Amino acid sequence: MTSTLIIEAKNIHKAFGKRIILDGLNFEVPEGVIHAICGKNGIGKSVLLRILTGFIRPDQGSVRIHGKRVGKEVEFPGSTGILIDRPGYMPDSSGYTNLSLLGQISGLADEKTIRASLELVGLDPDDKKPVRTYSVGMLQRLGLAQAIMEDPQLILLDEPTSGLDYESQIEMHELFLKLRDQGKTIVFTSHSPWEVSQVSEKAFWLVDGKLQEEAATHGNGK
Repeated sequence: MTSTLIIEAKNIHKAFGKRIILDGLNFEVPEGVIHAICGKNGIGKSVLLRILTGFIRPDQGSVRIHGKRVGKEVEFPGSTGILIDRPGYMPDSSGYTNLSLLGQISGLADEKTIRASLELVGLDPDDKKPVRTYSVGMLQRLGLAQAIMEDPQLILLDEPTSGLDYESQIEMHELFLKLRDQGKTIVFTSHSPWEVSQVSEKAFWLVDGKLQEEAATHGNGK
């Protein structure tokens, strides 16, 4: 039985000046899995993720997410949670207050879903502590809560465990698996082969502007 594709990227080219970042890249992701985009720092992983989200446009090629062509049929993909840069939260407000404000702006997240998202990532929605006092790990968790609070089908994460200690990385991986078990599709970038082997079900290595697919890795064997 063929899985429904949630991402279809075809012949993606992107250069900055004379530097070629992506060179005819093709990428497909079926729904309900954890995929990793791997490669050393500065190789173009973040550029690819920004193209998938519609934040930057490819010089050539097309991206379809949920069957809609990004930049043509839709400006930005729907039902997609995104954590690319560390969000610029209001430093003197709590995590819940920050997400509540963002939910009011989008109109797609209410008190119930925001509280549930915070609890899922291990943050207390009733904690009044200002965001400026959060550790790196807490900020990453808050960013993930923001990415999932609108109940997206697809979650795109750029280096989500960057700056986290070993224990916090493992906790983040467990969150990925929990979200996958809820039917979510997760695509994340990483430069760590160890991390990829721990949590992803399939890995793509970015080499010379193209993705090389690797066989199924871990994903808890599910």
